[in-house]
Amino acid sequence: MLHWEGLVIGISTFLIIGLFHPIVIKAEYYWGVKCWWVFLVIGILAGIASLLIEDVFFASLHGVLAFSSFWSIKEVFEQEKRVKKGWFPKNPKRKYDF
Repeated sequence: MLHWEGLVIGISTFLIIGLFHPIVIKAEYYWGVKCWWVFLVIGILAGIASLLIEDVFFASLHGVLAFSSFWSIKEVFEQEKRVKKGWFPKNPKRKYDF
């Protein structure tokens, strides 16, 4: 008998992390670094959910979501630096401090 849960958790982790990359880019583009607290709230809520969910599969996915959100806090500040270097476009409707 094969147990697919590990592979599905791995694929899901890959997809969650991959999904956060464009989310961070878009969040910084539209709101700047002031959106960091949204990632914090999502991370805290997903972390709490991970602790409360009995099923290991879904608890693991919520844990991955939580720490991907926490990592995104760092990445949104890094994204601002990448925009400053010209690697990503500035939002013409936003005022920048640099």
